[in-house]
Amino acid sequence: MVKNRIADRVKLLYGESAFSIMAAANELEAQGRSVIHLEIGQPDFRTPRNISEAAYKAINDGHTGYTPTAGIAPLREAIAKYCAEYKNVEAEAENVVVVPGGKPTVFFSAQMLIQPGDEVIYPNPGFPTYESVIRFAGGKPVPMPLLEEKDFRVDIDRLKRDVNDRTKMVIINSPSNPTGGTFSADDIRAIADVVRGRGIYVLSDEIYDRIYFGEKPVSIASLPGMKDYTIILDGFSKTYSMTGWRLGYGVMNKELADYMTLLLVNSNSCNASMTQWAALEALKGPQDAVDEMVASFKERLDYIVAALNSIDGISCVKPSGAFYAFPNISSFGLSSDEFGNRLLREAGVAASPGTGFGEFGEGFIRISCANSLENLKIAVERIDKFVKTLR
Repeated sequence: MVKNRIADRVKLLYGESAFSIMAAANELEAQGRSVIHLEIGQPDFRTPRNISEAAYKAINDGHTGYTPTAGIAPLREAIAKYCAEYKNVEAEAENVVVVPGGKPTVFFSAQMLIQPGDEVIYPNPGFPTYESVIRFAGGKPVPMPLLEEKDFRVDIDRLKRDVNDRTKMVIINSPSNPTGGTFSADDIRAIADVVRGRGIYVLSDEIYDRIYFGEKPVSIASLPGMKDYTIILDGFSKTYSMTGWRLGYGVMNKELADYMTLLLVNSNSCNASMTQWAALEALKGPQDAVDEMVASFKERLDYIVAALNSIDGISCVKPSGAFYAFPNISSFGLSSDEFGNRLLREAGVAASPGTGFGEFGEGFIRISCANSLENLKIAVERIDKFVKTLR
């Protein structure tokens, strides 16, 4: 018998519970069950028509071949201008690397910077890819607990204690997946003060920074002394409802951009041409659709938070950004996994267990409000009826 030849490092990677829950929900639907999908972070709006039409035009104009690895020049220039306008971060096209989605910026950043034994501080609960790729690169993941009693914001005193000479990178995500929490401007300044001058890089995941409901998120790259040590992660999936288009970007100093381009050419060659022309239209075209989506997300979140807080045994902090609610279900005495699995099987509501986002997500579930208000109301009725069976 041939021995298992799978490399050990591959076994360090994690999957995503949201996709596992979606697969289980789809199986139930195939059996004729009614399921409300609140598990996946995918806007339910269509991609704005002007963006889709730009892709059609690009195809008809013959933009179907290879492009420069880091992205077509007009798009990289537009992203640089976008950063100046929306993030207060001055950048040039040479600082921009266009990649197929948001995750490659996380993956490539880890491969560029993390040596075996390096420590990386990352949000927990947080996007599961962070911890996965830290381990894959040989680093030591150090959780940054985001706790309900602190409105899911960073504990600066703990961060100060955790940063040491082995810290290579700090990852931040504001507004946050899965909590919907946003770091305040004071939080961002405090994080910068902790890492500035120590050769520590910050991976700033800003994929939700256009989806906020109060104070505008601040990019840490906009603060003095931070731009050269920050890698900004952003993209088109959430802001422009382009999840399936698979297009994102990183913004960083030129040396890092060159190395990220080298990783990209060895893995993907380049991004699809027509999607890049569509992304250019997304940035340069009207932004009305973005504003409308954000207003809709706020309406939905306002409803779901109030409705969940009216259910005996559930409490939910009001999110200040993104489109997720992160209710506390610990009073029912079930683990997050068991609660989520039973909620799906017994009530037909698909939600993501909090532990899918890290150990500090235990006692919570993530509810994506990227679904209609009508479906959210049905989901609340089902959740209410379900938890009554647990008392």
